[in-house]
Amino acid sequence: MSATAAAALDGEDFAQLPESAPSTGREKSVADLMNPPVGLFGPKVTVREATEALREQVKSAFITYIYVVDDGGRLLGLVVMREMLLAEPDTALEAIMIADPFALDASLPLTEALKLALHKHFPVYPVVGEGGRLVGLVRGSDLFANRAVEISAQSGSMVGVDKEERMGTSLTRSLKLRHPWLQINLLTAFVAAAVVGAFEDTLSRLVILAVFLPVMAGQTGNTGCQALAVALRGMTLGDVKPGMERDLVRKEGMLGFLNGGLVGLTAGAGMFVYATITGEQQPFTLAAVVFLAMIIACSVAGIAGALIPLTLKRLGADPATASSIFLTTASDVASMGIFLSLATAMMPAP
Repeated sequence: MSATAAAALDGEDFAQLPESAPSTGREKSVADLMNPPVGLFGPKVTVREATEALREQVKSAFITYIYVVDDGGRLLGLVVMREMLLAEPDTALEAIMIADPFALDASLPLTEALKLALHKHFPVYPVVGEGGRLVGLVRGSDLFANRAVEISAQSGSMVGVDKEERMGTSLTRSLKLRHPWLQINLLTAFVAAAVVGAFEDTLSRLVILAVFLPVMAGQTGNTGCQALAVALRGMTLGDVKPGMERDLVRKEGMLGFLNGGLVGLTAGAGMFVYATITGEQQPFTLAAVVFLAMIIACSVAGIAGALIPLTLKRLGADPATASSIFLTTASDVASMGIFLSLATAMMPAP
């Protein structure tokens, strides 16, 4: 596979690859949570080529990391967006990738996957099948939600709702349990897509923003995942007593603000360096946009990570099942909407 041919791999290419064997037994596996892989490139693809390909891919998918694969789809490495920002345009991805990155096996039971990912706190985890082939991606929010159930040592649903689905559950019951959330997830995906579409002119004018969108989404999503994990753990273990909800939301919001400020300094510096290298006319303004957007978005994500499960519990829904869907939407909309809004306001068209 040439570098040019590998510059835009997608799920359709990987449909021809053999997938991992389906899980057996009653417990769910990583394959039950994974989504199709996106952001795939060959090792010889340059930063310039990958950037051009990402301009189109980010319009239809959220790409947090770039995954480097060989001709057979085997996962070779992972490229963090900050490395893309700081690298020379003609640098090959294999030169800046993290070789043999942490990955989850598709057939791994969720309980084992949770133990492996216990201290990772990554926004997205690659999922590999037989022979190390990349077959999907799992968002960290999904693993955090399932981790809360594991900590509570309960096999059924939380907060007194229906029992979780099992292998022996009837087809009609399974459809009733699953389908409403799929419709909700589709609706929230439309919301996130609409946010990007609303700023199409800004993205076309400032291409560098498209490259940096995954950085914003990744950091914001991770902040929300951490808040969600703490909130769910506190709820399942009884640490969140009546009247303590405001304190939890306030604390997570403040942590999001502080972490956003610290991460924003680093991200802003990265944007400044990259904007200078690529010849952008206003590198200081771009850096300021990143800094301010990171602070605001991470604050919103922290508040959402704590508030969403509390709200769902009050409404009688299962926080562990539903929180990740709403948190993903809140994080993506906040990160992209705030980032692109600030860029539009601070860097108006001439």
